[in-house]
Parts: sequence; C-alpha cells; structure tokens
Amino acid sequence: MNSEKPIVIGIAGGTCSGKSSIASILIDEFRYTKSISIIKEDDYYKDQSHLPMEERAKTNYDHPLAFDFDLMYEHLQKLIAGETIEKPTYDYTVHNRSDVTEIVHPSDVLIIEGLFALYTKEIRDLEDIKIFVDTPADIRFIRRLKRDVKERARTIDSITEQYLTTVKPMHDQFLEPTKQYADIIIPQGKSNTVAIDLLKTKINSILSQS
Repeated sequence: MNSEKPIVIGIAGGTCSGKSSIASILIDEFRYTKSISIIKEDDYYKDQSHLPMEERAKTNYDHPLAFDFDLMYEHLQKLIAGETIEKPTYDYTVHNRSDVTEIVHPSDVLIIEGLFALYTKEIRDLEDIKIFVDTPADIRFIRRLKRDVKERARTIDSITEQYLTTVKPMHDQFLEPTKQYADIIIPQGKSNTVAIDLLKTKINSILSQS
C-alpha cells in the first residue's frame, strides 16, 4: 500500500438488497492491482455479555441502536491512518460477540458494507464514495425468505412476522432516509452492470490521481 489516504467506499441498502454482492464485485475488480479490505457493519453489533440469553434474543438487529458505531468509527479512523485493527465478529447463535477477532490491515481501497453505512455523519464524512443499493421491497423479502429458510433453519411464519413487525418498519424509518446521502444509487443490485461499470471507472479515476 502507498502512503496516501485510502479511497473509502460506503455501501448501504436494505436487507438482501445486494450490498455484499457489489462489494464482492469491487474486491474481485481491484484485488490484483490494489490492496483492498472490507469492514462489514454486522460485525459491530454491540456486546451483550451483560444480558441474559432471553434478553439477548429480543435484540432488534435492524435498529441503529444495535450497532457500536463508536467502535466502528474508531477502527475506520485507524485504518485510514495506516494502522492495523483487531475487528470483532458476531455470533448469532448466542446473540453476542464471538471470542474470535479478525486482523484487518490498512489498504488502498476500504469498503464499508452494511445497512447503516450512510447513517451516521461521522462515518459518512470518512467515505469518498457513498452508495445506496436500491432493490424493490418484494424482491428483498423473497431473497431474505429463501436465505433464512436455507441457511438459518427458520420457519416461513417466523421470517414473515419479523419482516412485517421489525425489518420493514425499521427500513422505512431509519434506512430509506439515508438514500439522500448517496452519491450513487444502484437500482437492482449486481444486475445493474451499467451502474457498476460506472462505479469501477470512478474508483479507477480516483486511484490514478493518488
């Protein structure tokens, strides 16, 4: 990595909108020419060790208060300053942070990916490119339904209830308004190849000037 400040890219969007897919496309695009790292917001859910299991299970993971944005901001500052961090990871089976941490090194390109990547002003101000992945609600719900049934062994009824009582209201109240901060809005996620190609071109342009 060079001594210049990395290009920082924030990728926000609703549940199952395609945030991770776009992040993966960018990683594949630049990994052979630039060092690149990713900070996933989900790893920064708050530590709940002080709560009994039954209380942890009630956590609303779609509310901004579930996240430790202060720690995330501190870690991002360190990475931008060229320092290595020890990032937490989260274990959904116990509704708490895992004992496992991950070492993340500073890089030329730093991606911040998560629901609320554009939510706090402090983190937005660190981002050179702010992206909102704007996929229709019905498509996002179907993707979430398939994912949670297959990967998390949940029932259709429980997924539907959570979506209607928590996920959708939180999206409408807290997440959708952050679209106004986006430099680029990408409808339809990774299938929007024109938008992704334009994004790659913009990143290349910034990197070539550094």
